[in-house]
Amino acid sequence: MVFASPRAYMLLSTAAAVATIVLKTLAWRLTGSVGLLSDAMESGVNLVAALGAFWALTLAAKPADRSHPYGHFKAEYFSSGLESVLIVVAALAIMHTAIGRLQQPQPLEQLGIGLVISLLATALNGLVAWVLLKASRRFDSITLRADAHHLLTDVWTSMGVVLGIGLVKLTGLTILDPLIAIAVALNIVVTGWKLLHETASGLLDRSLPDAEQQVLEDLLATCATDEIQFHALRTRVAGSRRFVSFHVLVPGRWSVQAGHDLCEQLEQKVASALTRTHVFTHLEPIEDPKAWEDQGFRWEQG
Repeated sequence: MVFASPRAYMLLSTAAAVATIVLKTLAWRLTGSVGLLSDAMESGVNLVAALGAFWALTLAAKPADRSHPYGHFKAEYFSSGLESVLIVVAALAIMHTAIGRLQQPQPLEQLGIGLVISLLATALNGLVAWVLLKASRRFDSITLRADAHHLLTDVWTSMGVVLGIGLVKLTGLTILDPLIAIAVALNIVVTGWKLLHETASGLLDRSLPDAEQQVLEDLLATCATDEIQFHALRTRVAGSRRFVSFHVLVPGRWSVQAGHDLCEQLEQKVASALTRTHVFTHLEPIEDPKAWEDQGFRWEQG
């Protein structure tokens, strides 16, 4: 399944969320299982997150303008921030319901058909998550990647709930149902915390991952000579885009055209090595002591 834009994949995620909510709610109504209720509530979080992600991707796709000269790419972090909050709220609601069921245990009904319906919803989530993961690599989209991993978390959560319901059916110990619901809630909290941390890191202009940073440093190291040096490398990530800047030091006797041509070549090499990267260079005379005041490469520091 291949679509032309990330937003189309979020519509797919939205449709899957609606379908799984219907299926899991039906399973809960048939069985009375608080574990299945918690699973249905998490799918509700998936739906809101998918809608938020669609809005964020729409905003991120807008071109740069006078008010936002660097583009709107950071809009993707709004959806992950919203998703983080919703995840924690859902977890608290699940815990509240499960604790009440612990205090007043209730027998479960029609477990067989309930398990079948829940497994069907889980399979749907797993398929959509796989599609989104492939798309996230194609578009290099943190929003698609986050939504895919959230769906995978939902898959494992659902498998845990199904296992718990199966154990209740085999053992007759109804207390297992709310206990597993609490475990599900704790798992959701962990997911929410990780997403919140990633969102905060992105909003604070985190640098490129170490592997990509090393690619940049190695590339520039191969271009360095006695007359051509680099420093002040700075990188940041904004949604699916990367921003890279560095200083290029050349002999002062070079013409402006020669320095400009070198910078153009370097920018093209960086952009080819790392897709969706905006590159900015600053040309300086290598003989000027002030040009060396702004250092930045680990390999320059030994």
